[in-house]
Amino acid sequence: MTNTSLWTVIEETPELGNRQAHQETIFTIGNGYLGTRGTYEERYLNEMRTTMIHGVFDDVPVVFTELANSPDWTEMEVLVDGGFFRLNQGKLLAYERSLDLRTGLHRRFVRWRSPRDHTLELTFERFASLADPHLVCLRLKVVSVDYQGPVEVRAGVDGNPDNAGVVHWEWVEQEILSESAWLHLQTRATRLDLAVAVRLAVPEGCHVQGWDVHNHPTLVAEAQLEPGKELVFEKVASYFTGRESSQTVVDAKAALSRLLSPAWETLWQPHEQAWKKEWDACDIVIEGDDEAQLAIRFNIFQLLIAGSRQDDTVSIPAKTLSGYGYRGHSFWDTESYMLPFFTYTRPAMARNLLSYRWHTLPGARRKAASGGYQGAQFAWESAATGDEVTPTWLTHPKDRNALVRIWTGDIEIHISSDVAYATWQYWQATGDDAFLIERGAEVILETARFWASRAEWKADKGHYELNDVIGPDENHEHVDDSAYTNYLVRWHLRTALALVTWLRQHAPEAAQSLFTRLTIDDETLEKWREVSERIVIPYDPNTRLVEQFRGYFQRKDIRIPDYEPRTNSIQYILGIEGANQVQALKQPDVLMLMYLLPEAFDPAVVRANYDYYTPRTDLAFGSSLGPSIQAIMGCRVGQVGEAYENFMRAARADLVDVRGNVRDGIHGASAGGLWQAVVFGFGGLAFGPQGPSTSPSLPPQWQRLAFKVQYHGRTFSFDLRHPTEAV
Repeated sequence: MTNTSLWTVIEETPELGNRQAHQETIFTIGNGYLGTRGTYEERYLNEMRTTMIHGVFDDVPVVFTELANSPDWTEMEVLVDGGFFRLNQGKLLAYERSLDLRTGLHRRFVRWRSPRDHTLELTFERFASLADPHLVCLRLKVVSVDYQGPVEVRAGVDGNPDNAGVVHWEWVEQEILSESAWLHLQTRATRLDLAVAVRLAVPEGCHVQGWDVHNHPTLVAEAQLEPGKELVFEKVASYFTGRESSQTVVDAKAALSRLLSPAWETLWQPHEQAWKKEWDACDIVIEGDDEAQLAIRFNIFQLLIAGSRQDDTVSIPAKTLSGYGYRGHSFWDTESYMLPFFTYTRPAMARNLLSYRWHTLPGARRKAASGGYQGAQFAWESAATGDEVTPTWLTHPKDRNALVRIWTGDIEIHISSDVAYATWQYWQATGDDAFLIERGAEVILETARFWASRAEWKADKGHYELNDVIGPDENHEHVDDSAYTNYLVRWHLRTALALVTWLRQHAPEAAQSLFTRLTIDDETLEKWREVSERIVIPYDPNTRLVEQFRGYFQRKDIRIPDYEPRTNSIQYILGIEGANQVQALKQPDVLMLMYLLPEAFDPAVVRANYDYYTPRTDLAFGSSLGPSIQAIMGCRVGQVGEAYENFMRAARADLVDVRGNVRDGIHGASAGGLWQAVVFGFGGLAFGPQGPSTSPSLPPQWQRLAFKVQYHGRTFSFDLRHPTEAV
């Protein structure tokens, strides 16, 4: 029998205070087309009612563009016993809200005594269909314990959503029909159409009327409640945007007209089957550690509802589709942290995510050209077109009246190699030659052209440098020869050269066409070879240390444990400039490098760098991207206890809100990193000529670790235990 507690996130007390926004994020549902935050159906102060749809961007001052909060479909207000049902009025006798990770069902049960002293039970359920991504469904069951009288349900579609005060939509038209309504809007700047159609199914004998409120069409039903009687109201909505439809209103209406009324059961069955298919491929079993088990499933769920199954022109935002953090922009978080999960479990989705980078090559080319470089330079923050959308200035974290210059969009350039690495990794894992030839090769080669033009030749030193950059560790800006960046650039250029040879052998016609279009000739290849051989690689063979960047060892030494106890990051404590002058790291660049390129470093080098950089890395309050990689490297150097500690930091990032910022959305990179920590860290998964194998380093309390990966079209299952427990 399935232990539901290991599949279910539960809230036992309603949150209408400081943790309200955190819980809204945690109870997000979605289907890879849209994501809806877990706000309550009835309205409350300070809520962030949000439905984000992939690719629906609109302009906003200062930060260029952002995902536009779409019309709300979850509104369902209940008027009963002379007033509205409210959690903060009357008396709450019983309450439980749950998110079933197996099926994406969001459920809330309330036993409530009204201010007039009558008791009712209300059950709200909702899901975003995984079988038909344009459909979402909400059901309300009302049971009277001792009340007799009317109950009124108001189910609206609010066309006035905002992004923390910024309004992106203009009303176009709307219509109220017998038991349905539709709303047609358009984004203010990008002129993108959106239509939402909604239908209300009601108990037999109940009449539905429509309130034709401007930009908020509302369906209203009234019925009679009697003690012991259950009434069921069902709301189904369909969303279509101009990105996938040339007739959004027609398609939104048609999607509902094809459904039975009520539609819950007919929609639920294929939805449930779709989720079963996902979990059959993606589930991880951890026995002996219930917190870790629930956490890994929660994070896998968040990845599965964020990645598109149908659209290869969108990526996954850093905060997925669950909040306003980073305005819905995509970073290296997708390729370096989230993508491996998809590559090794849902490769078709990985292909879509990588295709986004291919589609946005024109924007990457514009960014390279704007700096005077060749090829394609991927934006640090990317949206619809691939052009750079990183804000130039943001409010100072300690002084709301001051601004801070944001340099990442200018000089955090390692992302171009991160994308190339993910593309190559996908091809190696899948053998998808067609993708490599048709899309992936262009991504790898165009970004290689950028690096060859970006590298600076220093004749007096006889080598190439990459100066004035930011590595993944954003505590240090304007550094020269970042180890992470330089090592990956060397790997990138060597891989590009190998790819050219492979293309000439396996797809000569396509290769010649691509080389001609990209102006890749013998001179180009020689430049790549020269830069790869003569780029600065900051390594000291005496200490076995890879210097994070040139001059890092000359900065003031600092050990993070000396600052405990604390509740803020080292950068916050020391200030932006103060942190830049010391050796405190936001995340472990060098260890991340050694994780990605294990063949480049022998075990003694790895151990020396692990020992040096670990006490200097702000794993508790620095980047949410750090703990998962630290966990993997802890396993590799035999520090399983430390690995587990960092694994749990990542596991609790969202569920416990360890950094206090989950209100802004799910930490998508941490979710992907957690999967990697389990599979590549504790599981010790590696790939060789014979395929995948494992060398596990299980925490003592883990009695069993089981997972599946896909490799070259085959599914490999691993069931790992401690050596003394092996069967």
